[in-house]
Amino acid sequence: MNSVGIINPGAMGISIAASARAGGHDVYWASAGRSAATHQRAAEQGLLEVESLAELCAACRFILCVCPPHSAVSVAQSVLDTGFRGIYCDGNAIAPQKAQAIDKMMRAANINFVDGSIIGPPAWKAGTTRFYLSGPSANLVAALFEDTVTNALVISNEIGKASALKMVFAALTKGSTALLSAIYGTADQLGVRADLEREWAMRDPDSVEQRRNQVRGVTAKAWRFSGEMQEIAATFELAGIPPGFFEAAHEIYERIAGFKDAEVVPELEAVLAALTDPEDG
Repeated sequence: MNSVGIINPGAMGISIAASARAGGHDVYWASAGRSAATHQRAAEQGLLEVESLAELCAACRFILCVCPPHSAVSVAQSVLDTGFRGIYCDGNAIAPQKAQAIDKMMRAANINFVDGSIIGPPAWKAGTTRFYLSGPSANLVAALFEDTVTNALVISNEIGKASALKMVFAALTKGSTALLSAIYGTADQLGVRADLEREWAMRDPDSVEQRRNQVRGVTAKAWRFSGEMQEIAATFELAGIPPGFFEAAHEIYERIAGFKDAEVVPELEAVLAALTDPEDG
């Protein structure tokens, strides 16, 4: 049995924490400053509560970080500041060069770093979610998830490979939704949205509703995807590929990020209004 700390037990993080607990490990979380919803999730999954990040790092051999990409470096630094000396796994959607930068920070403090990336929905059902891992200590993190619904796969002993895989995968899945949103906004502004949808329907009768729902459905996650697009842009630039498409995708998601806490999925017209007039989002 190992002691595992989770930062942060949000929608994805709580499922990863639950898998580690199902693997027979003690899983801790730090409650200071967290919402009532997070408290409820942690209690439902039987996580062990400590108050502060310092207490979390003192109690645990492993720290798993699952947070929005813009926070990855600052969270890693906060963990370093506690004097943590275990194994730190970053499971965030970040560019490979950012993973390598965090690894450099950790190695300077004699901490083993594992580069991780999660592909799929929150891990509540077997066969849906892969936790890709890379780095010299990746096998140690993978072992936490043996015989659980989280499929932990070591793909390399090189830091950055797991992050690179996440970036190119999300470039298509989330990038294509940003592109579709931009197409819808442009067609609407130019007065040809109905004509475009008619053409789509002639080719595939189900496509119009599917595409409308794709644009509407992404709004709740747009606040998080906007940062991910910046990470993907940096990844493409690293590879010598023009990053401009994903810089634009970042702006698309920024414009609809205001729907984050909406109680219901917004109608398409509201999404298009936010895209073309960001003050409406």
